[in-house]
Amino acid sequence: MRKIGCCTWIFGEASLVSSAGMVKKAGLDGVELFGDWQNIEAGEAKEILDDQGLQVFSLTPADADISHPDAAKRQMALDYYKGLMDFAAEFGAPLVSCHGQVTRIAPISSQEEEDALLVDVTRKICEMAKANDLKVVFEILNRYETHQIRTVKEGLALLDEVGASNLSLLPDAYHMNIEEEDPAHALKLAGDTLGLYHAADSNRCGVGQGNIEFAAQINALNEIEYAGPIILEVNAPGPNPFTPNKGEGFQSIVANQLAQSVQALRALGA
Repeated sequence: MRKIGCCTWIFGEASLVSSAGMVKKAGLDGVELFGDWQNIEAGEAKEILDDQGLQVFSLTPADADISHPDAAKRQMALDYYKGLMDFAAEFGAPLVSCHGQVTRIAPISSQEEEDALLVDVTRKICEMAKANDLKVVFEILNRYETHQIRTVKEGLALLDEVGASNLSLLPDAYHMNIEEEDPAHALKLAGDTLGLYHAADSNRCGVGQGNIEFAAQINALNEIEYAGPIILEVNAPGPNPFTPNKGEGFQSIVANQLAQSVQALRALGA
């Protein structure tokens, strides 16, 4: 039986103490910690999570534009990732997620130039991670959030170009529902390059509250012998996909979605 966690950013401005309590009550095993390393010490965060018996499976970054044509902005992104790697190392080497600037859906210079920059900077991020004995997972997003790496096939091409032994892929059920012709097949295509798996239904709500065929995806994970956790990245219903805060009571809605998702995934044998 796989472990199940969730991203902490889905609770918005809630403190980590509050978020950890809701995660534990929902029956999860751990978290993907939001990489807000400038505002909390790693030791403090670890103590809070340890108190709830929660594992840190991975870290997800704040937005950092790693393929921006402006060299100064790319350096700012690299500086952010350097801090994130140092922060991650204090947790005992969890996975660190990597992706481009969410909401930038078109190139500023040209697609060709920015694709080359993405490869170059991702390689540098992997080198920083390797120096800290960390692994990197590249999150595959959708066309409404990025102009780069939207399918597993594109992700595999990125892995080949970067050529880093500590880089793997992070497909997401919600994003795959938009971009992949057959999400379960995409997971099988990823095979042993699949480093982490995110889950939310087609409406970004809990598992079973939309139209995604999760049974097929769980079967695919079993077929490729994926042994990592399932990380839930759900949101309360409402507009603006770039903020978890959908209005009064959204955190309680999210907590209920997490609990329901755990039940649904366990029923599928996840």
